[in-house]
Amino acid sequence: MEKLNTAIFIFDDVEVLDFAGPYEVFSRTRLAPGVIARRSEETAPFKVFTIAQSAVPITATGGLRVLPDFEFASAPRIDLLIIPGGFGTRRLLENSSVLDWIKLTARQAKHVASVCTGSLLLAKAGLLGGRRATTHWASLDLLASLDSSITVERQQRFVTDGIITSAGVAAGIDMAFSLVESVCGKAVADETARYIEYQRSA
Repeated sequence: MEKLNTAIFIFDDVEVLDFAGPYEVFSRTRLAPGVIARRSEETAPFKVFTIAQSAVPITATGGLRVLPDFEFASAPRIDLLIIPGGFGTRRLLENSSVLDWIKLTARQAKHVASVCTGSLLLAKAGLLGGRRATTHWASLDLLASLDSSITVERQQRFVTDGIITSAGVAAGIDMAFSLVESVCGKAVADETARYIEYQRSA
């Protein structure tokens, strides 16, 4: 099976669990069960990496400093694009370079998903028009204001409508498992959840 290049966008004031939760899920997924399988990349269906606008370290919420694996200009092909949220998304709503990159990359990727207020960036880039979507509970009205054609789902943990959007922070883990299930099957998703000792939502 060809590995899906899975890029997780990071930026200053990104919420830590928004990117680290999906990173854990995708990077620990194996097509073969058990602990031993996690000691190699042989049966890993996802090749996971972080990407930022530039190669300089970013400072996440809480002060965590992270060095991105790639910058926009040096990134490999991206099959699965994850846009996390955090307070830093507000600045990026006015960053045309980032929005243009998201728009181009999303159109070339096989799968696109957001966590928390990452959906605001997808909306601003014009990618959620006419779709159902969600975001962090405190930003539902803001999401609706960015594009009146979006049907904002206010009670869902994650929403799949061509693009997958999730509610805030920890909901991104559930979103990631839904993607694992859609790509690799329920048995692989459930076994991965068991490995990281995460109880999947129904």
